[in-house]
Amino acid sequence: MQEQQNLQKQIEQLELIAKQRMTPEALSRYGNLKAAHPEKAIQSIVIIVEMVQQGKLSVVTDEEYKKLLQYMTPEK
Repeated sequence: MQEQQNLQKQIEQLELIAKQRMTPEALSRYGNLKAAHPEKAIQSIVIIVEMVQQGKLSVVTDEEYKKLLQYMTPEK
């Protein structure tokens, strides 16, 4: 139970960091993804936060977010 609460808190912190860098369009896409595929949405947030911390990303536009999601999705 405590472990799940800690995990939820970490996810919320990552979301807070990432959402500050996302355009309204990218945030909308993230919200839709989170509703349909929560695990994939969390993975995308982790990648965004890592890129921000490395200085590789300052603002995430909808177009950049789409590219990130395409990168995350293996081709069939």
